[in-house]
Amino acid sequence: MSITLTAAAAKQIKQQLIKRGSGIGLKLGVKKSGCSGYAYTLAYAENLTSNETTFEQLGVQVIVTADDLPLLAGIELDYRYEGLNAAFKFNNPNVTAMCGCGESFAV
Repeated sequence: MSITLTAAAAKQIKQQLIKRGSGIGLKLGVKKSGCSGYAYTLAYAENLTSNETTFEQLGVQVIVTADDLPLLAGIELDYRYEGLNAAFKFNNPNVTAMCGCGESFAV
């Protein structure tokens, strides 16, 4: 199982960690939400717990809990600019359906 980052995502994570002045990486997870079942969560991590796995790529660590790993296995995290907006994008091969607004997904 792996989590991959594009160069743009790694750059954004590095910049945010520098701006914050602390943190070891980005915590990627899921929560039950929306009409399709799950939504992605992002937070900056200060430390690791025994229930978390780290994936390091392009000098950045992504941290995922054991419970969330089956839903995120194989995901690619990207960071894109679309017009005036910029956001992380999730390319998850496990997704079988997405809600109309794009905020939640099913596996």
